[in-house]
Amino acid sequence: MTTITLGPAGTYSHRAAQAVDDGDIEFAESMTAIVEAVAEGEADRGVVPVENSIEGSVTESLDAFAEYDVAVIKEIITPIRHALLAQGDSFDLVTSHAQALAQCRGWLDEHYPGVDVEAVASTARGVERAREDPNVAAIGHPENATNGTELKVLAEDIQDQSSNATRFLAVAPVSERSEAGGKSSFIVYPNADYPGLLLELLEPFADRDINLTRVESRPSGERLGDYVFHVDIAAGLYEERTRDAIADVEALAENGWVRHLGSYDSETVLN
Repeated sequence: MTTITLGPAGTYSHRAAQAVDDGDIEFAESMTAIVEAVAEGEADRGVVPVENSIEGSVTESLDAFAEYDVAVIKEIITPIRHALLAQGDSFDLVTSHAQALAQCRGWLDEHYPGVDVEAVASTARGVERAREDPNVAAIGHPENATNGTELKVLAEDIQDQSSNATRFLAVAPVSERSEAGGKSSFIVYPNADYPGLLLELLEPFADRDINLTRVESRPSGERLGDYVFHVDIAAGLYEERTRDAIADVEALAENGWVRHLGSYDSETVLN
């Protein structure tokens, strides 16, 4: 089985992917490329970040789910431990993934107010830069400074919130979509716009005592002010109440579409 996630080796995505596949893990440079690879049959599994407890949703992943048809088969929650890594105590630039930089913004402003920051494709890419250049520091997992590398840990747990955690979703081909699990995800494109539309889309779940764990709108790309809605619920598609609620939503979205991403269970992985 081949699993693809955000690379290179050593990213938080890589660590989350090891909860899905501890063997053949390949790497891509973007969340879109990961979801596309699974949808096109080039990989058996994909693992992408979708939400961080500090910075919110990873919009590229959400947009990829709307563009490519895949199944969500597992949720992986990983507490995030950021460390400042460098070859020495003096450097001119701190680099990491944009999300990691944002999650440590307050700490950086307090301890290194005059140092520039630069976003790169992943935390591991930032670590590579720091290994190559003594004037560059990186934000990444503290273990990136072990195993005989030239980097050292200058500070640990530098994230602005101690409860920092990221939610990843493991995706598979649509043929593996399941109705079993404690959570479900789907996308709604109503192709309509009128007062009270969102309320009408959410009422079927409230009426059946189904908890909505996340609702987010993203531009449809069709026209300005037109949106798709990403919805997560704390219920499985095997439940009659869930099927009835989604049937109501599908009726409301008869001019658009509803994509079922599937039901799944959650696992917390300590890094």
